[in-house]
Amino acid sequence: MPAFRQVGEKQLPNPILYMAWSPKRDLIALANTAGELLLHRLANFQRVWSLPPNESTGKEITSLAWRPDGKILAFSVGDTKQVVLCDAEKAEILHLFPVKYPVSCMHWMEVQDDSSMLSSFSESEDESSRFLPKLPTLPKNYSTTSKIFSEEKSDGVTNLLGDVRLNILVVGGPSGFVELYAYGLYKIATLSGISGTCRSLGLSSDLKSLSVITEIRSTEDNPEIHYIQLDTGLLSSCLPELTKMARKFTHISTLLQYLRLSLTCMCEAWEEILMQMDLRLTKFVQEKNTSTQVQDEFLELLLWGHASPELQALLMNQLTVKGLKMLGQSIDSSYSSIQKLVISHLQSGSEALLYHLSEVKGMALWKQKFQPLGLDPAAIEDAIVAVGSFTLKSSELLQVIDKSMKNFKAFFRWLYVAMLRMSEDHVPPELNKMTQKDLAFVADFLSEHFSANEELFDRKGKYFNVERVGQYLKDEDEDLVSPPNMEGNQWVMFVKQSTHMKDSPLLFPTYPQKSLHFVKRMMEGSIDLCLQKPAEVIGHSVKQAMCLKLYTVPESSENTPRLFELPSLWNDKKAGMHYVVFCMPEISPSKMYILRRATDPNRSIPNGLVALNINTPLNSSISSIDDEAPTSNSIDSMYSCLDARFYDDETLTVILRSLEDDENKMRVLIQLPLNSALSWEEEFIWDLTLRLEQQTEGIPVQGLTWGNQSRELENIKAQFVAVNGIRKVACVLSANLRHVRVFEMDAEEEEEEEERADESQEMSSDQDRLEDTLTNQSDVGGGGDGGGGAEDAQVTEQGSGSILDNTAGSDTH
Repeated sequence: MPAFRQVGEKQLPNPILYMAWSPKRDLIALANTAGELLLHRLANFQRVWSLPPNESTGKEITSLAWRPDGKILAFSVGDTKQVVLCDAEKAEILHLFPVKYPVSCMHWMEVQDDSSMLSSFSESEDESSRFLPKLPTLPKNYSTTSKIFSEEKSDGVTNLLGDVRLNILVVGGPSGFVELYAYGLYKIATLSGISGTCRSLGLSSDLKSLSVITEIRSTEDNPEIHYIQLDTGLLSSCLPELTKMARKFTHISTLLQYLRLSLTCMCEAWEEILMQMDLRLTKFVQEKNTSTQVQDEFLELLLWGHASPELQALLMNQLTVKGLKMLGQSIDSSYSSIQKLVISHLQSGSEALLYHLSEVKGMALWKQKFQPLGLDPAAIEDAIVAVGSFTLKSSELLQVIDKSMKNFKAFFRWLYVAMLRMSEDHVPPELNKMTQKDLAFVADFLSEHFSANEELFDRKGKYFNVERVGQYLKDEDEDLVSPPNMEGNQWVMFVKQSTHMKDSPLLFPTYPQKSLHFVKRMMEGSIDLCLQKPAEVIGHSVKQAMCLKLYTVPESSENTPRLFELPSLWNDKKAGMHYVVFCMPEISPSKMYILRRATDPNRSIPNGLVALNINTPLNSSISSIDDEAPTSNSIDSMYSCLDARFYDDETLTVILRSLEDDENKMRVLIQLPLNSALSWEEEFIWDLTLRLEQQTEGIPVQGLTWGNQSRELENIKAQFVAVNGIRKVACVLSANLRHVRVFEMDAEEEEEEEERADESQEMSSDQDRLEDTLTNQSDVGGGGDGGGGAEDAQVTEQGSGSILDNTAGSDTH
């Protein structure tokens, strides 16, 4: 009876580049060559959702990583140099951030559970919700930019932060690029001093060290694979402080994004006003024969009560009374939108920023705890002052909007009455009355909003402007064209006359000549200094503890997807160990190697390297020194390792391939228990100046038996495997990267299921030949993403019967 129960199988239309099991649920994420992100369920390998590529995120997925709680999936995009956080439930993009280089690998870890630390944080963590109101949601067309602020996720920042316990997303790329992001959002470290391209990362759960597998290329030789261990002791020793700082700065960085989006909404509303008026006035200005300006035409109508033929034709034929009403309502709505955004979004966001920055300042003043992390009280104080100035500038804009709306309403009421008289319609008595103040409002509107000279037309191409409001929203360094008149302001006069108040640090500077955008950029610059300083300080504290040269990459594996290729990393949380499993097929095709290092770089581990002989006779256990002597005379079959992943701390899941001259090259999926193998006594003396492949003699060799923990993989040229020991599942991927088969590893096939599997294999007897054909097409045509994929899907559906009926249609493109 075969070990491991097969629960699903599928032929996919596009080659798979990466696969990763959810740490908490029976879900597996797949990234393919078409740029799609797919989520499949264990049962029958049923598709849950797919996220197609788009312009905002990108089309070239380069790596995947699950948040440890399984609620968020991170994927990196090479063509846009971004990391994207996606909701695993709804396939919604929650957040994305740019990176300097295309990311080649990621690892998302969670620190060990410390109940005493968690309880202390939970008492003080959510106090902000007691003092600050919930931020209003952004308009729908902008909430799609970041689901953090969408209507369904008004507490989106808290949802993204997740549990109080710290989790860190580690990203790596070319040129030694490695960055650490707390909660996947806030950058807490930028590392330097690493050579080559990162191929795999593993941050220990005690935060004491980071394991990095790098590939170093040179023009002369084949690429070399190195193992580097970095000492991250500062993260471990300052864990409580780091957690609190990271959560605060994550709130601050998301609030900055909220203010940016709010300001974008305001700019759109302002441009809507310009567009509405310009559409009505452009044709009039272009067709009029007189040399008078638009402003003069309206002033003449205001003073003498009659309009020029050109203006009358514009008002009565193009604008019309009904059109004027609609135009007035549209512009009034735009003004109101700007006003509401200032009151509810800018001011609320500024207040929340001040609150969180003030708490960070209090943390920074506790120098014994927080100074090692790079918190600078002076820089934080500058950021607080900048946020205060932004708040004052928002209030100033609010006053300008209020005045402009009064003028706007007076102008449209007057123009509406004038048009009724032109058409000889009845004028309601309540509209017929016009006070001197109303006349002043109309005159102010004409002088402020209509360009007074033709040079302005040529320069801006606009005949109508809302300069009084719009000047605040322009992203320019120029001073305001019409700064507010503060001559009669009693508070301003009092501050100017007081020698003590004039230069008091208690008062926020106002910058009366600058726009809101300018003050916002100043605020962002000050806050960015606060946010970036810890990343620099922590990054400089990380030092290289060990660098081991492993082997060169053989030419035959140059076309293998780097995301699948060994070495693979594992962190044993209980024992505090880093494990590296790798193969050197050019040197020892029948051996796997396991390297182990303590997560604490200051703790030495004896017997740090062992070779596992996978061709041990089934009922024996051998311990020897690696002398490269073949033992094929006592072995029924010779095998080489194709892929190996840690299933748990004590088990390795391996795909083996027969080395016999057999056309089918049989594949075997096995579970290797490592208890005996990891208790070897021989010590390997490592010459750090040489690669490991140059000094294989003397490596301790352990022979392993897998007994009944194995299963022959028929009708699939298995090449790669992804496992999840917590959920006890494995997914096998074929060499052509299209054929997947899913197993439950703690269950055996039942007799009925075995019979169904046999029938399925008989019905798909030509499947293996099809894979060969597709593999050849992939080698020649760069992947062969064409019609062959659909053909594969069709073959699998026919061969697997009812198992795939539920999802067959959704997987055929």
